[in-house]
Amino acid sequence: MKKAMVVLMVMMLLCTSLFAQGVQEDGKQFIGLAMPETHVERWQMDGAALKEAALALGYDAEVTFGDADQTKQNAQISDFITKGADILIIGSVNEGVVTAVADAKRDGVEVIAYDRLITGSDQYDYYITFDNFKVGQFQGKAIVDALDLESATMSDPKFITLFAGSPTDNNAFFFFDGAMSQLKPFVDKGVLKIVGPAPLSSDDTANFTRIATENWRADLAKQRMENLLNGDAKNYTLDAVLAPNDTLARAIIEALLTDAKYRTALPVVTGQDGELASIQFIKDGKQTMTVFKDTRDLAKAAIDLADALLKGETPEIAGARLDTTTYDTGKKVVKSYLLEPVNVTKDNYMEVMIDSGYYTADQIR
Repeated sequence: MKKAMVVLMVMMLLCTSLFAQGVQEDGKQFIGLAMPETHVERWQMDGAALKEAALALGYDAEVTFGDADQTKQNAQISDFITKGADILIIGSVNEGVVTAVADAKRDGVEVIAYDRLITGSDQYDYYITFDNFKVGQFQGKAIVDALDLESATMSDPKFITLFAGSPTDNNAFFFFDGAMSQLKPFVDKGVLKIVGPAPLSSDDTANFTRIATENWRADLAKQRMENLLNGDAKNYTLDAVLAPNDTLARAIIEALLTDAKYRTALPVVTGQDGELASIQFIKDGKQTMTVFKDTRDLAKAAIDLADALLKGETPEIAGARLDTTTYDTGKKVVKSYLLEPVNVTKDNYMEVMIDSGYYTADQIR
């Protein structure tokens, strides 16, 4: 009996050891995909696209979602490491992910930061995303064009209120600064007036914090818009709202529609991500534009990057430019691969969103 128990214990220890060392039963290398949340539609699509792209190249892959809880995501990353992940692709919740990244580095597991720069860490080398400053430029330029600010005068100024994304998401700063690169000249001329907090760059930390939306939560954006309508914006008719993504844009529009003066004429409202509901809003004239970042392209590029690193090759990512100077984690500048975003309006949504196969015509009413 004792001998049988000893044999069983040895077998269990051996299995555990092999499992911890990443020996997959099918002999394939394993990619762990840690996404931050599901309440923003695009992250669900990113997770599915990443896994599909990994499997297509012959890797094993598993995707998890952190439910906007960094402690939960860290546990998921730890589980990937225990399972023997050969590389991790992480769309982080916030900077609290640095401990999990350090654990991966300690165990020799490469980390790729996915779409969100992991700040406060020097324990990884690669970041892949879209040109986030350009995303903001598209949003700002949409407002400039829709309001014809080039022809606006100080005697008849246009009025705008500003929203930003989560202060824990480094991208939110790039989006905002890109937008303000287009809008600030008109604010300086006095033809565009900001209603409510008025940061002109994300460096204005106090005011940027006042317009930021924790964890990209739609309910917080809606509540803040309602407060503006009853407060700072009560005696104005807004011509535009800078909304950083589609989820927040729709929440803002929902709040605006509770005010009688906007029910027949909504202000210009920007967005990002090409979410289905916002494409419908654009078709219906409720939302002015969105910036489409094709998750299929980003996912494929991320897996191509992982594939090159796992093979010990120098990455060459089709459709992306390498930036080695811009993205500073606060500890080091990481190699960043930037894909091109696409501006989507009522004029081109069919071509960009449907003809490309991202959505079907039946999904748009």
